[in-house]
Amino acid sequence: MAEQTQYEELVRQFSAFSAVKRELRRSMPADFHSGSAAVLTALGRHGALRMSRLTELLAVDLSVTSRQVAQAVELGWIERSPDPADKRSRILRLTPAGRVQLDALFRRATRLLAERLDDWSDDEIRLLAQLMSRLRDSFSDCRPTPRATPPPGPEPAAALVPPETAAPSEASEPSEVSEASAPSAPRAPQDTETPRTPANA
Repeated sequence: MAEQTQYEELVRQFSAFSAVKRELRRSMPADFHSGSAAVLTALGRHGALRMSRLTELLAVDLSVTSRQVAQAVELGWIERSPDPADKRSRILRLTPAGRVQLDALFRRATRLLAERLDDWSDDEIRLLAQLMSRLRDSFSDCRPTPRATPPPGPEPAAALVPPETAAPSEASEPSEVSEASAPSAPRAPQDTETPRTPANA
């Protein structure tokens, strides 16, 4: 098992990884919503899905998934059809137009990575992909980790420091919401969410 300091370094690296995700999102068309990219990517990777399963894969609330799906349906990228096993449910799948859109997003993301990793060797890129795939598998059960309940007691010491003397937070930048928003290959592994740093806890 790795030493504690190695896990701490991983936390720091993942905290900075949000910059990569932001640039991938910026590679998308200006009028393209990142939520739509997440929905298209999941359907392209897993095929036809129920709304409940799509919500699990995106790790968001059902209301968020419903809104993103409705946007994609309105644009003609997704079609909804009755579930043969349960008429009350709907099956979601990509339309031909949706697959064209997903392929275009994937090409944009691929081109960006090729530019940024131009000085990487083939072996380094292959190793990175393998390690990211293994990391994703370690978090693949989609079950959120329950929050630890702090024991009752006095206020934290930080809360007692006057505002003018308190140290600025290292987490001034908003945290990322979902790693699914960056486009990926239709059958490629999903990205994982950026773990929260101790400063964000």
